[in-house]
Amino acid sequence: MSETVPRGAAFGRRRATPDAAPAPLGAEPAQAPPDTSLGTLRGLCLEQLDPAAAAGMPQEKLAQAVERLIAEIATERRIQLNAREQRELAFSLVDDMLGHGPLQPLLEDEAVTDIMVNGPARVFVERGGKLTLSAVRFRDAGHVANICQRIAAAVGRRIDEASPMVDARLADGSRVNIVFPPLALDGPYLSIRKFAKKKIDFPKLIEFGSLTPPVARVLEIASRIRLNVIISGGTGSGKTTLLNAMSRLIDGGERIVTVEDAAELQLQQPHVVRLETRPASLEGRGEINQRDLVRNALRMRPDRIIVGEVRSGEAFDMLQAMNTGHDGSMSTVHANTARDALTRIESMVQMGNIGLPARAIRTQIVSAIDLIVQVERQRDGGRRVLQVSEVCGMEGDVVTMNDIFLLEVEGEGLDGRLRVRYRVSRARPNFHDRLTYFGLERAWTTALDDAERG
Repeated sequence: MSETVPRGAAFGRRRATPDAAPAPLGAEPAQAPPDTSLGTLRGLCLEQLDPAAAAGMPQEKLAQAVERLIAEIATERRIQLNAREQRELAFSLVDDMLGHGPLQPLLEDEAVTDIMVNGPARVFVERGGKLTLSAVRFRDAGHVANICQRIAAAVGRRIDEASPMVDARLADGSRVNIVFPPLALDGPYLSIRKFAKKKIDFPKLIEFGSLTPPVARVLEIASRIRLNVIISGGTGSGKTTLLNAMSRLIDGGERIVTVEDAAELQLQQPHVVRLETRPASLEGRGEINQRDLVRNALRMRPDRIIVGEVRSGEAFDMLQAMNTGHDGSMSTVHANTARDALTRIESMVQMGNIGLPARAIRTQIVSAIDLIVQVERQRDGGRRVLQVSEVCGMEGDVVTMNDIFLLEVEGEGLDGRLRVRYRVSRARPNFHDRLTYFGLERAWTTALDDAERG
């Protein structure tokens, strides 16, 4: 594509304006009042754009061509625009055509971690763990709907009044949830959980204050010795980020199968098989849920199975996988404490296996799960590892646990950040023999010593 774009290639010919009626004899020719409406200018530009031709152009070239068209129309209509305003309008139009409209600058801002659209005029963002109302605005509810439908269509999903809820993802793996009217009362609702463009590993998490070096070392050892780990926490607490960080420690020679509702894990190993659920068709057929995928994953000769988030009856199949030679498997679950995570998993197993005795389920849980890592977004906006708890065994009908690390809040600094420290348990873990087998017993003891010294 050349630098100069012919008008007929990216833009349609402007409509011919009818000749004005002749002025009365002796009268001054009438002059149209200047049009100062940016909305009118936007509409005139869109009328002359050829979407098919524009879609095939590089974004920068298209922006230059649109900016030239804006300048021409603004001159004809006597609309006062400076160069900066012309450029902003051009990029806004290009974002509407090729990107995500008004959200594009927020998606490119690395400081923004969450975007929440509560209607055309209320767009909230999260920066540094704090929610604020942004200056971003959509033209109307239809504008929001168009962006939502483009996002859903990109991953083969549909969103409309007949199917008013959808989970999707962006090209970079960011998680998207969309709710349409009639369920959404103020126009379409859009929630985006952004993924950082830079991969987050344990050194980064330590830098952010999410955990300390000794805790990171213990979690690294847990991954090396192939413990089955559940990461538990509330919405937006950093479960998937921690799961990604732990997965980076998996040996490159292992075959990993991931199962997710919307693919968002960012594993770096060379041998990763990614599976994603499929919603039902318009006729209500063809749905493939996480339980179907976990069952199929067992037939794919995996060394480890990673389930993005356990939500329902697939919990039973995940436990079965952990108990049948797939050591080192991982998953996340929504829960407020490590013990609550066990209760939730028990409830989810019962959802998919009605009639299974509670004691049998707990026995399966104790046999399958080695470690629960509890994460939390705290009141200062920081996301921290709250507990690292070992699942020890059963006493009667009660599952016994040992908090290897437990976070304690000691106060608040002058900068508003919480001052915290970890309380350490020196009880001998049930997986001590595995530490010895992998030659990491001394590394484990050293990590606990370092944690105690603070």
